[in-house]
Amino acid sequence: MGKKGDLSDFERGMVVGARRAGLSISETADLLGFSRTTISRVYREWSEKEQISSERQFCGRKCLVDARGQRRMARLVRADRKATVTQITTRYNQGRQKSISERTVRRTLRQMGYSSRRPRRVPLLSAKNRKLRLQFAQAHRNWTIEDWKNVAWSDESRFLLRHSDGRVRIWRQQHESMDPSCLVSTVQAGGGGVMVWGIFSWHSLGPLVPIEHRCNATAYLSIVADHVHPFMTTMYPTSDGYFQQDNAPCHKAGIISDWFLEHDNEFTVLKWPPQSPDLNPIEHLWDVVEREIRIMDVQPTNLRQLCDAIMSIWTKLSEECFQHLVESMPRRIEAVLKAKGGPTRY
Repeated sequence: MGKKGDLSDFERGMVVGARRAGLSISETADLLGFSRTTISRVYREWSEKEQISSERQFCGRKCLVDARGQRRMARLVRADRKATVTQITTRYNQGRQKSISERTVRRTLRQMGYSSRRPRRVPLLSAKNRKLRLQFAQAHRNWTIEDWKNVAWSDESRFLLRHSDGRVRIWRQQHESMDPSCLVSTVQAGGGGVMVWGIFSWHSLGPLVPIEHRCNATAYLSIVADHVHPFMTTMYPTSDGYFQQDNAPCHKAGIISDWFLEHDNEFTVLKWPPQSPDLNPIEHLWDVVEREIRIMDVQPTNLRQLCDAIMSIWTKLSEECFQHLVESMPRRIEAVLKAKGGPTRY
């Protein structure tokens, strides 16, 4: 039907049929439950044009972008995902007799399901690294959740004291640009930060270790000897555990490789593909810690307070949180296989 109150073709046919059968306007209105004005209008339209369908359903402004135009617009979007509405409008109007406005383009894109979003950030993968990621996924595609429970995940992360979010927006008038309420203070290098190293498995959270200076091979060796070794031997006393680390230079130093070789009868170092943060569940734990810091009622004002906040949040992470992340590993592996070694949504 068209506008509210219009009749369907079937109802209009009933009106015409009743009137042709000899019923008066009032009798037809009482029989069908419609107003006398409606009965009169429908029968008059039929008498004059001998058609039952209403023309009112076709009233209104004609759509400026038909199905063919939407397909053309979709091709323009797919050809250049970074194009602005102005650029899309200009390209769409090229070679067309009737132009459309940016407002029409914006409205049509919304109707088609497109919206302006920030692009997801993913590592820049070389062909060689794609191949290595794919090989890793193929080698572990049959690992079950029980298999992944035998892996201890580790990584370093840096938390800034002053978190700068470029997505912050404010409402202001043109002359209010320097109003104190419209300013966001910035400091060089985020005002300093705290670097930590952590480890966990499906069974338990491990220690979180602050790194006071640069994490070089010597500092990392102390972490491995003092924290990795006791964690692995406690969690996996039967020597069936795997230790995961990424390919950071300090992890691949000669003294580190020699240490692992001396202890290869106690646990196995998992051969990790390069540029694969999407395969490491601990990356999501860092995100949880970061979010918890940013919603604190009283924000840290110095590095000591920031470090204390990080340590406190780490100890309060729930089993459900980190166990769920480990249980996502089969899905992560499948995503890498589907992407043929390319980046995934994780």
